[in-house]
Amino acid sequence: MERSRKLICILWPSFLVAGAAEAVFFTLVDPADLQLFGDPVALSELSAYTVGFFLFWVFAAASSALTFYLQRSSAEINGMCPIPDAADRPAGCPRGSEAGDCR
Repeated sequence: MERSRKLICILWPSFLVAGAAEAVFFTLVDPADLQLFGDPVALSELSAYTVGFFLFWVFAAASSALTFYLQRSSAEINGMCPIPDAADRPAGCPRGSEAGDCR
């Protein structure tokens, strides 16, 4: 899968989740009541919403990226050719007679 498609598969769902998480969080919590290490956060409401959204987006994107990473097949992880029959393997397959790269 090409790199830009992977990024879209990670960033778009995490964007939607971040929007929903921010809506729920700031429905329950007033930005003026936020504290960091016991001190009130000195941000305007708009700044708190913006920072909150981007933090939710980063965490949701990390979760999506981890899921994407863990869905790789053993052939992708080990760099092995997924074709079991030697006669059907493309030239350059690591499991074939020639050393190289199986794509």
